[in-house]
Amino acid sequence: MKNTGTTPILILNLAFALLLTGCALSRQSADQSFTELAQQLWQAEQQLSDAGPGELTDMSEAALARRQQQRLGWQAKLQQLDVTTLSEQNRINYAILQYRLADAIDEYRFGAHLMPLTSESGFHTNLGFLPQRSVFRNAEDYRLYIQKLAAIPRYMQQQTHWMQQGLASGVTQPKAVLKGFEQSIISYVVADATQSVFYRPFLRQPAYINDADWQQLTTQAAEQIRTAVNPAYQDFYEFMLQQYLPGARDSIAASDLPNGVAWYQNRLEHYTTLALTPQQVHDIGLSEVKRIRSEMQQVIDELGFDGSFAEFVQFLRTDAQFYAKTPDELMRYAAYLSKKADAQLPKLFKTLPRTPYGVVPVPAEIAPKYTTGRYSGASRDDQAGFYWVNTYRLDRRPLYEMEALTLHEAVPGHHLQISLSREHSELPDYRRSFYTSAFGEGWGLYAEYLGLEMGFYQQPYSNFGRLTYEMWRAARLVVDTGMHSMGWTRQQAIDFLAANTALSMHNVTTEIDRYISWPAQALSYKLGEITIKRLRAEAQTALGERFDIREFHDVVLSNGSLPLAVLEQQVRAYIARQQGSDK
Repeated sequence: MKNTGTTPILILNLAFALLLTGCALSRQSADQSFTELAQQLWQAEQQLSDAGPGELTDMSEAALARRQQQRLGWQAKLQQLDVTTLSEQNRINYAILQYRLADAIDEYRFGAHLMPLTSESGFHTNLGFLPQRSVFRNAEDYRLYIQKLAAIPRYMQQQTHWMQQGLASGVTQPKAVLKGFEQSIISYVVADATQSVFYRPFLRQPAYINDADWQQLTTQAAEQIRTAVNPAYQDFYEFMLQQYLPGARDSIAASDLPNGVAWYQNRLEHYTTLALTPQQVHDIGLSEVKRIRSEMQQVIDELGFDGSFAEFVQFLRTDAQFYAKTPDELMRYAAYLSKKADAQLPKLFKTLPRTPYGVVPVPAEIAPKYTTGRYSGASRDDQAGFYWVNTYRLDRRPLYEMEALTLHEAVPGHHLQISLSREHSELPDYRRSFYTSAFGEGWGLYAEYLGLEMGFYQQPYSNFGRLTYEMWRAARLVVDTGMHSMGWTRQQAIDFLAANTALSMHNVTTEIDRYISWPAQALSYKLGEITIKRLRAEAQTALGERFDIREFHDVVLSNGSLPLAVLEQQVRAYIARQQGSDK
């Protein structure tokens, strides 16, 4: 054979090709192994968390301990993996599975199950959504639902047991946030079983069930409401009045709980997905409050108001022109704003969800202690999402805040972001259902900001409403850390929020009680928004005229809800790709 002198090069090229093939096979093998492990983990988690047909989740001591041990086992298996061998998407999958597992493990470790309620709601109100979350396709589904009604006493007794343990160990919600809470329990007890929220699936007979079977089902449902559901709620009501409220702690700080300093730091890092201290968060909040306050003063000056900031806020809180006269008026305005927002979406987004949303009042049984509005997502493909508007105490629901509220809760806020994630068929189930406050609530607050680019806030009062909502989220950084880590009193926090926002005093006190009973969750909004806006600014600066806002939003939303560090990686990778494509 004639030696051409190219053999060494051919050998080197072949060796390099084999090396690349080996790396590709190695990565493929690692990805396949991880995917199998992830699917096993998720299926196991579903079995742990989901009750069987006709059952409610087992909350017994043995069941909770068993779940903890299984989760610790899965966590150990994940930690043994070499993440660098995984594909980009599987690295995201890994991060999300670790995050979800760590949360469940930490909540059990710190005893969160001893306080199964907040100032707004609890396990008893979650049960109230059982009719909406149940699927009714045949007579057997109705029978299984009736079995769940029969299981309510056992479930509530298990939860009450944990609350009794909390009383014994000093792990309770503070007295200060529970005033009137018992009304959210007794409202479920009705003399006429057919008026119960749990009877709603039986108000209309489906065509596929004959009259005789339907009569039997409705009779059984009413009987379970009378003999099981009503007594269970009555017992919980009496426990709350006679034992829990008198025995609840006087302190409001999470840091005062057993191991509370570590618990608050854990919750801070969980909800924000950032490694920050309470002091760092507090300082960021003070800086944001100062900036936003200056912008609010500019609006007051623009209006030519003759008075102080406090006097202007008092004017907004008390003048009848800023409040709806009827619940229907408020709901109509919210619906109008929602449709106005819908029309602007194509300008800012390349991909829109197929799931529609409705605008409905907050359920009356929880409205008095509930926040001003919230998004309730669809749990099945045959359901819509819903933007909830609180019509309780109309004189506490100012119209100048409705634009910001609507953009946050409906579109382009929670409905758009959550629906796109649920509809992303290429993501595994645990990604599609994943939600972290730092991303989701950060996006919601960023959506309020997008209103400026969507033609909202044309009136100075509504722009002040936008700023008071932004100030509200900035003030959270101050008051949440202040109360839970720095010795602030509840009144001190109320005064700070009232002095810096135009929120009604009812909303101020409701919100402060929410932060007390749900430590650190409220920190996620502003820190998430700051991160998204910073990443947008980075992309705009790096790409200049090549920056496309629709493309940027696609990048932010295309992977579902993400820890902020992962989102940052995704945006910077997008910037690098765009820069590379122009070379």
